[in-house]
Amino acid sequence: MRLSICEFTTLSATFEEDLAAYGAAGVRGIGICEFKLGERSVERLRESRLCATHCIPSVPSILPLPLMEGPDEPEQRIEALCASVRRLAELDPVCVVFLTGPGEADGIVREGIRAVADAAEAAGVAVALEPVHPSQADVFSSVHTIPHALELIGSAPVGIMLDLWHISDPVAIAPYADRIAGVHVSDRREPTRSHFDRVLPGDGTLDLAAAFRALETAGYEGWYDVEIFSDNGVFGEAFPDSLWDVDAEQLAQRARESFERVWAQA
Repeated sequence: MRLSICEFTTLSATFEEDLAAYGAAGVRGIGICEFKLGERSVERLRESRLCATHCIPSVPSILPLPLMEGPDEPEQRIEALCASVRRLAELDPVCVVFLTGPGEADGIVREGIRAVADAAEAAGVAVALEPVHPSQADVFSSVHTIPHALELIGSAPVGIMLDLWHISDPVAIAPYADRIAGVHVSDRREPTRSHFDRVLPGDGTLDLAAAFRALETAGYEGWYDVEIFSDNGVFGEAFPDSLWDVDAEQLAQRARESFERVWAQA
């Protein structure tokens, strides 16, 4: 099964703990967060025999993110993004993921996309832009649809990172399967209590099975990467049922089992 787990899911664990937990859970891939990497990370990844899937830079967007630290100037952010692309390329990942950031500065965003694409091409790695749900326009991105993302990308060699929490409608997904570089998987809590309040696949209100069917029928052959945000106070809301407080190995096992249950429905 083409299943990996994003390190945001086990936020408090180290890179080494994530490698051990994901391996013990029996998944084949790891969606790497750059901020968790150390000096011997490439070697440790190879020893784990996990595949690096969808990697997330420490500065993940062209425009500033109000809820995350990083440079304020887009030029500095673009430079940091390109440096991250080069560093993460050493892990031989499926792709490096980035966001536009909130705001309507299309000229700057287009320039940033081209710069990231150029850096990726030079480093020999794929990159992918992620659209987000309209409810997060003020904090993550004003790009909410795949067509809008593709319009900004233009002719640059940049794919789409599909996050099913943001876009799960099969009709909106299927026509673009050939442009999708990777898929983030989680489920939606209703009501959602904050920007960092997702649940495991099958525990929420999304029809993930329908989305899986649409992707597979349309010919998607990439990875599915479970990515959970579940605030335990890191972003200001300490939810008593936060998944970020669950032991990494236990949560990785639960992530695999929940994904497989939904996959079986598809």
